[in-house]
Amino acid sequence: MQYIKLQENGIQIVFGITKKNQIKLLHFSHATFHEEDLCKFGPECKAEDIVRKEQFIEEAFQLVQVSLSGYNRPYEKHGNKYIVTAPGYLLTYAGHEDTENEIGRLLTIIQEDIKVTHSRVETTMQFYKGTSVVRIFNKITNMGEENQTLEYISSFCYTGLEKEGNSSSDEKMRLRVPYNGWQKEMSIKEFTLNELGLGQTQPGVYQRTSQVFEVTNTGNWSSKKYLPLGYIENKQAHSSLFWQIEHNGSWHYEVGDQDTHFYLCVSGPTETQSHWFKTLKPGESFTSVPVAVGVATDSFEEAMGELTKYRRMIRRPNQDNENLPVIFNDYMNCLFGDPTTEKEIPLIDAAAECGCEYYTIDAGWYAPGIWWDSVGEWQESRERFPNGIREVTDYIRKKGMVPGVWLELEVMGIYCDKAKSVPDDWFFIRHGKRVFDRSRYQLDFRNPEVIDHVNEVIDRVVNEYGAGYIKMDYNIEPGIGTELDAESVGQGMLEHEKAYLAWLDDVFKRHPDLVIENCSSGGLRIDYALLSRYSIQSTSDQEDYRNYATISANAAAGVTPEQAAVWSYPMRNGNREEVIFNMINTMLLRIHQSGHLAEISSNRRDLVKEGISCYKKIRQDIKEALPFWPLDLADNLDKWLCAGLKTDKKAYLAVWKREMEGKIDNRHARDGRMPEENCFEIPLDGLAFAKEGVSVQILYPEQESVRFEVSENVLKVWLEKPVMARLFVIEGK
Repeated sequence: MQYIKLQENGIQIVFGITKKNQIKLLHFSHATFHEEDLCKFGPECKAEDIVRKEQFIEEAFQLVQVSLSGYNRPYEKHGNKYIVTAPGYLLTYAGHEDTENEIGRLLTIIQEDIKVTHSRVETTMQFYKGTSVVRIFNKITNMGEENQTLEYISSFCYTGLEKEGNSSSDEKMRLRVPYNGWQKEMSIKEFTLNELGLGQTQPGVYQRTSQVFEVTNTGNWSSKKYLPLGYIENKQAHSSLFWQIEHNGSWHYEVGDQDTHFYLCVSGPTETQSHWFKTLKPGESFTSVPVAVGVATDSFEEAMGELTKYRRMIRRPNQDNENLPVIFNDYMNCLFGDPTTEKEIPLIDAAAECGCEYYTIDAGWYAPGIWWDSVGEWQESRERFPNGIREVTDYIRKKGMVPGVWLELEVMGIYCDKAKSVPDDWFFIRHGKRVFDRSRYQLDFRNPEVIDHVNEVIDRVVNEYGAGYIKMDYNIEPGIGTELDAESVGQGMLEHEKAYLAWLDDVFKRHPDLVIENCSSGGLRIDYALLSRYSIQSTSDQEDYRNYATISANAAAGVTPEQAAVWSYPMRNGNREEVIFNMINTMLLRIHQSGHLAEISSNRRDLVKEGISCYKKIRQDIKEALPFWPLDLADNLDKWLCAGLKTDKKAYLAVWKREMEGKIDNRHARDGRMPEENCFEIPLDGLAFAKEGVSVQILYPEQESVRFEVSENVLKVWLEKPVMARLFVIEGK
């Protein structure tokens, strides 16, 4: 076998060219490649084992899995696995191009099947200078004279996840699954392969099962059940592989077994899971959704650091992520979608006094009374704003803040007058009927008339209402897609999603200074197709600030810190510790201030003001910092939590305590003992600058001191009350 070996930004990649001129992806890792890891048959290797090794390499290690309708798949695949695809296994190597561009190294690999399916597949791998992440996608072209129906194409496929190291896969392998959901965002769990039904007793023990572990999204809420993210590590080889699917709709990845190895396949929509297929006419091409794939040591923290650097590189340059302005929004535990001029004025005064820089009028500004099922025209309500909404937005600007409004442009309520008058081709259609969800219709952004409609709304709220910020919400799930002008409903969905991204690009060209927040019932569309365009992401609609701490602690795994908007909402009848806890939820990310600031006591409002002032002093570090978790990620049941951001010279650490029913006392000590009551012990030696020891100070609040001490790079914090939080700054000596 002929090898092609690459080393770039800490990534070691090995391709093999077989005797049949097929290109195989044999290695993609932080660890070093050893040929003997490809097939292991115990201490005594026999002649038949060598034959089997060649057979296994021929059957597996495909660079691309691609399936066209009507072709045999001769090797045993068992079940619905996306392996042994045709023409995937028929493709032969036709050459590659290795160049440099301003971003980094660019590798393009060409494969062809000129005998059976007459297909050409082009794999693009874009490396990025300064991070161990590669952006990968595949393009298939029908080079024949007949139509071909594409059922599946991978964006990334890799066999041999577990191949380094001699211990069993269940001993050395760990997979993290990023669960996500309404008010339960960023809940990331770790599993052994055995716990996922993929247990393997010993390396080299031949097995072929129908079991496969799938993480899938079907629909337009891209992260309603999982983040489009994955991480798997090999503790024996001290290596990890992680990936991010950059798509705003249906996607799929799976881990399964094939010929003694475990494989990973990552893709956009599929026929089995997403009701998607696409017919390719002669000469027509289709390009898979892009995915980012990276390598690191067996450290989730390191992996997320590399992904954070990459996310910043692919993002649209914008001032919002440079300046990190503080946003007030009148919704959460405040007006709750019932704004009026009378209610807004005192809130605007209080927000300005506390130091907010943007002020957003949330849902309800466009209609009197109950508005949910009549939205769609987005005209100001004179019942709510007798002198027009411009009076309020002008007052916001007079107070030194940029005004914003809430929109949900992708839907129309079933009782919206405009929805009754426009044709059905404005909307998603299935089985000949408009698609309903929660008393709304889904607009189809492939329709030019729909684009004209939403552009008119954007231009009006910016030019006539004076908005410089839009909270773009999205509160329905239209399901598998639309049958209108599409051969499959999944393809209709995919074309709509691409049209939506193109529309967003056009909006930012017309209004380059406009800030648009990505919100989907909180964090149900956290994906970097959207977040490479939007500058800020709502992380949750969580209404209990104590539960929000888990989301805040884990948020930097799903989104860069400077894009992660977190609510702070002091309660009308709360106490000082509640305000502090609320503020610390936000202060290492983006502040989405809310709550009845005009109606809380002055001393509690002063704590909000102090928190915002403190944030403004550190926010220039936030946009450069990387996340760290001294005691790993937070869990919804944890009583004690901590998470931080680190730079080369200092770190910021948030520490929370919440005594609530069902919370687990998860205090840690290095020697295994239980720390004393109300004490939390946090190791700091994972910080690079901490080798010679550290100095620690409470950053917020200044006057609400608590006992803490540092010994042997362990921070001990005593929090005496049931619900407390503090923000620390840590610097090397």
